[in-house]
Amino acid sequence: MTRVLVCPPVFNRNPGAYRDVLVDAGFEIVYPDGDLARMPLDQRIDYLRTVDAAIAGIEVYDEAVFAATKLRAVARAGVGYDAVDVAAASRHNALVCITPGTNEHSVAEQTLALIFALFRDVARRDREARQGGWRRAPVRRLAGNTLGLVGLGRIGRAITPRAQALGLKVLAYDPHPNREFAAAHHVELCTLDALLERSDIVSLHLPCTAETTDLINATTLAKMKPTAYLINTARGGLVDEAALADALTNGTIAGAGLDVFKVEPPGSDHPLLKFDQVVVSPHLGGIDRDAVNAMGKLAAECIVQLHRGQWPEGCVVNEQLRAGWKW
Repeated sequence: MTRVLVCPPVFNRNPGAYRDVLVDAGFEIVYPDGDLARMPLDQRIDYLRTVDAAIAGIEVYDEAVFAATKLRAVARAGVGYDAVDVAAASRHNALVCITPGTNEHSVAEQTLALIFALFRDVARRDREARQGGWRRAPVRRLAGNTLGLVGLGRIGRAITPRAQALGLKVLAYDPHPNREFAAAHHVELCTLDALLERSDIVSLHLPCTAETTDLINATTLAKMKPTAYLINTARGGLVDEAALADALTNGTIAGAGLDVFKVEPPGSDHPLLKFDQVVVSPHLGGIDRDAVNAMGKLAAECIVQLHRGQWPEGCVVNEQLRAGWKW
């Protein structure tokens, strides 16, 4: 019987659409005892070597994992796959899948939640009120500001109409922009430098790759307005956290809303947690209840289709294996 390890803790031993898909296909579902992402490599491999495929969370899949297992497919419940060494997967003839179109609305809403939290000073005023304070100093109005989207993929495109409805002008930088969408939605495309210089809010929506790691660093932060906010609901690796801490200390920018960190969870002594002008959430961007259900279902469907000799169009990362690949 085909065995599938279901790794994300949110699914662990819980019913859902993902489970229905796998059970209906006659697969055996295996769950780890705990969070696979926090397990040492040998323990992770002990689980993975007993299965044929995995619905993956944020745990690492590298050369050591693929060399020690018989994995045929790793289906990420999400769209980011920076924890998966795709080249190593390809060398071992394992397919890597993602679940596009399932969580962009969740990330868009979390992005706006962080923007509102910063402009309306929500977290700090809440803490003060609970401690007996009642500070009614005026806050900043959001409408009329400029939002710069660094990335105009599915998430950037989901944010655009929401932001415009709130009275924001939208700029975007993308290495490969969807010009038709930009024209239809009155999004001004520009260079990254121009976006940083002109935006009141810089919001990151790119994958973390060798080219984008530490994209936000001392140099790029210095190009932002001193009144601007940085929002990151993408990947922690996009931001040089030490440089961001320095920028906040020096007043180079006004604040930040962070849903992601380089290492998660960050320790309680993390330098960015000391700033009142930083609002943090625990990587909630893509995991509202509807998104979780949709991601799990599509990840399971990818595995089932591959097992049946079908190809999940638009979901396979290492597409170059398509010709001649068999389960």
